Amino acid sequence: MATNQRSRTAILSGAKIVITEVGSYESNMNDIAARAEVSRATVYNHFSDKEEMMLSLLESEILRLIDLAQRAPSKRDALYLLSVEISKDPALRKMVETDPLDIAKFVRVCEHPLWTLINTALITTFGDSSGVVLHWLIGQIASPLAPAESSKQADQLARAL
Repeated sequence: MATNQRSRTAILSGAKIVITEVGSYESNMNDIAARAEVSRATVYNHFSDKEEMMLSLLESEILRLIDLAQRAPSKRDALYLLSVEISKDPALRKMVETDPLDIAKFVRVCEHPLWTLINTALITTFGDSSGVVLHWLIGQIASPLAPAESSKQADQLARAL
């Protein structure tokens, strides 16, 4: 991996750690740089501001989840894996607690390119039932499921698909 990409990956990982600790609103570029073990200047070489960095983090998480779902051996497994990942994500848990307005902005389906990406991936993976899957997953941001419940609901939803 090129140095530039390693730095970017480290910054996004650092941002997720800081968000897990204090939420997105209280996070700052200095703490993110420290967690990423890069200089603050390096952070600003990659991102013009915190909002751009947060959008990049959101995009990288979405791409990670899409890849996870698309590599799953079945629709049921994809549903289960997505459910567990969303339900156990510590950054999401912290943001629900500390930054509910940011969460509300993130889950508002709109014409943003990230929603287009999500919609396309869900249609590719789940076909015409992608809307049902999307609503099921969004619900788990505010009300996470235990792994056993994720499994049970994934089974039920997969049968319904």
